[in-house]
Amino acid sequence: MRQELLSLPKGLAEEVSRNLVMVARLIDEDPEQSYAYARIALRLASRVAAVREAAGFAAYATQKYSEALAEFRAAKRMTGSVELWPVMADCERGLGRPERALAMAGEPEVQKLDKAGQVEMRLVAAGARRDMGELDAAIVTLQSPELASNSVQPWTARLRYAYADALLAAGREDEAREWFAKTLEADKDGATDASDRLAEIDGVEFVDAATLADNAHDDDSDGDFGDEDDEDDDQDDAEVAAAERAGDQAEYYDEDDDEYEPVEDSDVDVTDEIVVIEDDEDDERDDEDDERDDERDERDDEPDDQRDELDDRDAGNERDERDDRV
Repeated sequence: MRQELLSLPKGLAEEVSRNLVMVARLIDEDPEQSYAYARIALRLASRVAAVREAAGFAAYATQKYSEALAEFRAAKRMTGSVELWPVMADCERGLGRPERALAMAGEPEVQKLDKAGQVEMRLVAAGARRDMGELDAAIVTLQSPELASNSVQPWTARLRYAYADALLAAGREDEAREWFAKTLEADKDGATDASDRLAEIDGVEFVDAATLADNAHDDDSDGDFGDEDDEDDDQDDAEVAAAERAGDQAEYYDEDDDEYEPVEDSDVDVTDEIVVIEDDEDDERDDEDDERDDERDERDDEPDDQRDELDDRDAGNERDERDDRV
């Protein structure tokens, strides 16, 4: 790649190189962003084989299989290399054409591939067989010296995993379990989920420790809140009782009056009869005042003519008395 970029002007080569670095860095964790960088590099240097290859892998990662196949073909024409043959066949599978993928598996280009390329081509061919519903043929396609070898190679885990998965799909569970276990032995980097598949076969259910911790925390929190509520209720009841006692005590005495002492609750019975003692002399004076008021009211109620007649009579009597004296 470096040699190819040297054919570009220095500034352009540096910019293309930066974009290709981002393509490789993001292709696994953010395929869409990787694809965006690949399009920029392709626009800048479409005649560079390394750029066309990077654009093809970025498109492949985002399942744009038609675009990926076109870029891979362009890169193959530029370089004359067959190393992209397996991924080109897999693009045919992605486009829904497994027959073409199988046809490519029988082409002379396969013989020019290195060992890793031939194993990759076998995986693609087996996948094409499964796409066509030929499950037993897929199992046979994967059976090879590379599968039977005890040595662990970069492709060993993927090959064993594909074989175990095909066996499980065919209902051969015991054999599938054996090969998933062998996959786990070769998969030092955890590239496959062989451990999960083994657990699934064995009926083991994994529970996330973080989920258990959260549930336990929620239970503890609920218990604490219940205790706090009970404590609050008890505190409220105590405060209400204290307020009632204070109110009762306030009815019996005034805190600011030195002549009175607070009456304790135990010395007071609200059912005691209250005896009222009255002064007899005061009652007699009140009765006399009431009689005088009644006489005045009766006099006020007499008719005006009657009052006038009485007044004239009294006046005449007074004059007669004066005349007699004279």
